[in-house]
Amino acid sequence: MMARVDRDPDARTAGSAGLRQNACMPSGPTMDDLYPEVVAAGRLATSLDAVAADHGLSLGSARTSEWSSPLTWASVPSGSSVRDDLTVSASTDERRFRIEGWGQGIQLIAGTTDDLVEVVRAAHNWRSGMPLHGIRRSVPFVMLTRRGEVVELGPARVVAAEWQWLRQRADETDRPSHRALIEAAYDEPRLRQLYPYMSHSVLNFSTTTGYPFSPSPVSLGALGSHSNFRVWGRSGVLGETATAAEAVALAVSHFPADLGPAVAGRYEA
Repeated sequence: MMARVDRDPDARTAGSAGLRQNACMPSGPTMDDLYPEVVAAGRLATSLDAVAADHGLSLGSARTSEWSSPLTWASVPSGSSVRDDLTVSASTDERRFRIEGWGQGIQLIAGTTDDLVEVVRAAHNWRSGMPLHGIRRSVPFVMLTRRGEVVELGPARVVAAEWQWLRQRADETDRPSHRALIEAAYDEPRLRQLYPYMSHSVLNFSTTTGYPFSPSPVSLGALGSHSNFRVWGRSGVLGETATAAEAVALAVSHFPADLGPAVAGRYEA
């Protein structure tokens, strides 16, 4: 017969005390604590519209969605064909609103603040088509993304800025073969006119500056410490070379004859 083993009575007492203590511990802040004006309005979208009306601004009727909480998410319709709706979300941990604005497949602006009036000002300026740098100057919490800094200057500037960033990142690595590949690709005008992006350590090229990117006509990769390189086409591996310059030359030899510079926007299949 198995002997009965009693648990330590002190442990039971301590455990019970711990449960009582946990039950008495205050929980996190509620939505009423963090966003009383939003709760009173019933929806974040309604609260945005109300604040806009109070300040003589227009948001064109903010919206909510079926897949998100109406208290923590809303969107403001864009008044521009090159900008998506601005999204506004509210944190449930602390009073913090976050905005995010995309256009033509590029994240352009983002920012966080606890001031709903400032959120509404940013949304009004976004909807009105104010230039991005103007939005940042007028609403200090708004930050421009790397591509947002140059997107209004045209696709060629977006491509040039991305190449500059990619080359800077390559200079910061301890992979000389990777740096050599980036520089060799940049030195080739037919590649330099395309939007460069990395995926799984492979250099790709898009004919559009926005996401989703176009299928890359060729892809280039450095194979590690041996300093050899591999080139892929859309149908598979095209070959391996000893130098980055040779890899670029092989890649360009398989380019479509009519391939032009990258254009603004998302890739449309």
